[in-house]
Amino acid sequence: MTALFALATSLLWGLADFGGGLLTRRAPALTVVMVSQSLATVVLGVIVLATGGWSEAGPRLWFAVAAGLVGPVALLSFYQALALGPMGVVSPLATLGVAVPVSVGLFLGERPGLLQVSGIAVAVLGVVLAGGPQLRGAPVQRRAVLLTLVAALGFGTVFVLITEASTSPTGLFLGLFVQRLTNVAAGGVALYAAVRRGAPALPEGGLRLSALPAYGFVGLADVAANGTYAVAAQHGPVTVAAVLASLYPVVTALAARGFLRERLRPVQAAGAGLALLGTLLLATG
Repeated sequence: MTALFALATSLLWGLADFGGGLLTRRAPALTVVMVSQSLATVVLGVIVLATGGWSEAGPRLWFAVAAGLVGPVALLSFYQALALGPMGVVSPLATLGVAVPVSVGLFLGERPGLLQVSGIAVAVLGVVLAGGPQLRGAPVQRRAVLLTLVAALGFGTVFVLITEASTSPTGLFLGLFVQRLTNVAAGGVALYAAVRRGAPALPEGGLRLSALPAYGFVGLADVAANGTYAVAAQHGPVTVAAVLASLYPVVTALAARGFLRERLRPVQAAGAGLALLGTLLLATG
């Protein structure tokens, strides 16, 4: 079950990143985050009301609040790092966030077997290579590296916090709702500050209703990924769940290849193969 839900997490996050990347070509990144997360929050609110999730309210929701505060900081740091570029360095470097939940799992006493340790090492290497690391060429600004490391730390921290936000399915819906509600509140403050500084709040020509399904897909895929990861981490070793859930750059690269006809670089193809091999080692271990 852990491997299945963790791989579903990678699929959902990879597709969400791909969709979000397409939307940010037409609209400000902060606007994409706000609209997609707001739509997801509305859907989650309806689910919480329908399932009676409010009965699960308790101290654990503070973990969801913390995840909701850390998430936007990580995401915006990541987008700013991508703006400073190059993407071939920033994207693979951001996957270092997997070190946070893996470290927590080891600290709590998890001891993966030799086959799983080998799978973790191979899968992480595959993820880094699948991002298409730029080994030479354009220089990398120190600020871009610092922002990427902040994003990686934030992403890894969200992994840990959302796992602790609930212990039941209805509680998980409530935790995800609180997390997204906090996301929207924090993002709203950031968007207001950006507009005050003169940044555009909407894409050129305004926000079209025809684009809302795409925003909704990005937001709901991101929410669903958080949910499937929480289930994976609660029903198996966090060290395994975190690594398998971090395969999403492979999904993003393959989606770009399939939908945009982007050609995979040899290093990316090799990375995808290593990620698959690491996945098999983790699943069989």
